[in-house]
Amino acid sequence: MAKDPVFNRILEKDPRYRLEAYIFVLEALYYAREKFKVEKHISGKQLLEGIKELGLKRFGLLTKMVFEHWGVKKTIDFGNIVFNMVNEGLLTKTEEDKIEDFKDVYDFEEVFVKNYKLEFNDKNKISKC
Repeated sequence: MAKDPVFNRILEKDPRYRLEAYIFVLEALYYAREKFKVEKHISGKQLLEGIKELGLKRFGLLTKMVFEHWGVKKTIDFGNIVFNMVNEGLLTKTEEDKIEDFKDVYDFEEVFVKNYKLEFNDKNKISKC
């Protein structure tokens, strides 16, 4: 269990997702704010873009596998995680924010596996794309 009582409540109410998924979403939130140069609120699609980029940076070709290990199989799962945190007061939402904003935004197999590319630079070092 988590050391934080709020996360303990979330995990007890919705055991589908591991604590790591919640922590990663918070990290991706900060990443997306930097990327889109937004101080406060970002949209669900912006957050999902941040999740995609940060996941690929951190986990590379294993991103889909890591997310699945955390219980996350589709973009809607990240929406469920976000709204679980909203319901516990860890995050806020606007009137326009809906769980549907996270539904089928991209396909994990397509984005994290099929479209993953390795490039070799002139010094024979691998770089991710």
